[in-house]
Amino acid sequence: MAASIFRSEEMSLCQLFLSSEASYNCVAELGELGQVQFRDLNHEVNQFQRKFVNEVRRCDEMERILHYLEVQIKNADIPIADDGDNPEAPQPKEMVNLEATFEKLENELREVNSNAEALDRNFLELTELKHVLESAKIFLTHESDPTASLSQSLIATDEGKNEPQQLGFLAGVIPREKLAMFERMLWRVTRGNALFKNHDIETELKDPITGHMVRKCVYLIFFQGEKLKMKVKKICEGCRSTLYPCPDTAAEREEMLAGVKTRLADLNTVR
Repeated sequence: MAASIFRSEEMSLCQLFLSSEASYNCVAELGELGQVQFRDLNHEVNQFQRKFVNEVRRCDEMERILHYLEVQIKNADIPIADDGDNPEAPQPKEMVNLEATFEKLENELREVNSNAEALDRNFLELTELKHVLESAKIFLTHESDPTASLSQSLIATDEGKNEPQQLGFLAGVIPREKLAMFERMLWRVTRGNALFKNHDIETELKDPITGHMVRKCVYLIFFQGEKLKMKVKKICEGCRSTLYPCPDTAAEREEMLAGVKTRLADLNTVR
């Protein structure tokens, strides 16, 4: 007679006495039938003091690994074959081999994911740096001499002084949705003594952690003095923007841009 989910189904209360050696196979066979409900006769015993608690923990750990593997397979859009049949319960001696196989697969997959994430992070950083250097051409088109530094070309020398006043700048990338808040905070903290310029990145960039596509923009902040530089840097770090090195001279920027493009081409080959 097939089992039923109705509460009105007739049931019988039975008590089984099994040896420890045969208990696993007997319970496995009863579980395959799907017509037995077990009653806990040791409910007053702590779960950590039960006899088979270690075996249950091992099964829970293997279930966790299988769930992790399933999620990774689905994320990779790999179809999982399912014929609808439930496999038989493995023998206790097979559990050791299953544990070793599952742990090996998990470690290998985590290592692959870690390497892929590192490649994606490196690719993102190089891509953002490329956009920063390319945007610097737009922001710093005033330079007539490619070897002239920014401070020499933007700040004129005061009369009676031999050295020009130093003008510094920071370059970085920030998500587009944080741009308005970032610019407003920068204006308030520096009291309008910092010049802010930004340029949108047309293509969406992939976040290596979440895998989502994010729109970002490049910014350059011009300021004068070390004290103001520290304030601007703290604002950039507080808004979780990414700062990138940008040389003062156009020649150095062109040289760095060429190196970044070469490294990006190598990464595209690897990825």
